Amino acid sequence: MSAAPPRRRLSPAVYRRRRLVLLLALMAAVALVWVLIAQPWRGASAIAPDPTPTATQAGVIDLPVPGASTPTPSETPTAEAAPDAVPSPSAAPTQTTAPTAKSCMSRDVTVEPLTDQDGYDPGQNPQLSIRLTNNGAADCTINVGTSTQAFTIVSGSDVWWRSTDCQTEPSDMLVLLAAGQSVSSAAPLTWDRSRSSVDDCGGGNRQTAPGDGASYHLSVEIGGIPSMQSKQIFLY
Repeated sequence: MSAAPPRRRLSPAVYRRRRLVLLLALMAAVALVWVLIAQPWRGASAIAPDPTPTATQAGVIDLPVPGASTPTPSETPTAEAAPDAVPSPSAAPTQTTAPTAKSCMSRDVTVEPLTDQDGYDPGQNPQLSIRLTNNGAADCTINVGTSTQAFTIVSGSDVWWRSTDCQTEPSDMLVLLAAGQSVSSAAPLTWDRSRSSVDDCGGGNRQTAPGDGASYHLSVEIGGIPSMQSKQIFLY
């Protein structure tokens, strides 16, 4: 019998190609295992921004306030801004996405009048604000635009000033108020201590409110919900 021919020795190039194919197959297997375990596509829904605006995202709702205005470059900002001026539509905050929760019920929302001080010396003008709190167990929507806001100052039974007397171009702003969330005006409204009048919106001939310790009360309303209590202040 003839002897079997000796096996031909493979060239180094063949060994290198085989090692490369084996390495690529191993890398593909590792990548497949990682995809099955990590499931990286899950992160797409987790980091997508919530299109529904809420009060808790920013911590405070920037309530548009009748009388808040932006000075032009030539103006010097002062505390004695025109009390009945209303922000232009471009300056007023707007809501681009309508919230989907139900409207707030008056029994669930508390509205409070706020002032920066309890008493004011001559030359000091009261700064007025609103705070509202959702005491309900669910989020709700409320219109906090200037069209739904009213500030009223009385002394006894005498109505001295209304923010709505000379208001122009009121605007709407629908927001989502989170359950348990309390928010307030970002900018106060200034009362110049005069008697408001629809016949004198320029303020040139208005009567000045008496001082010497006279007592006045501020009441507010927003979103159709009035404050249950007034805020007392004193003018000196």
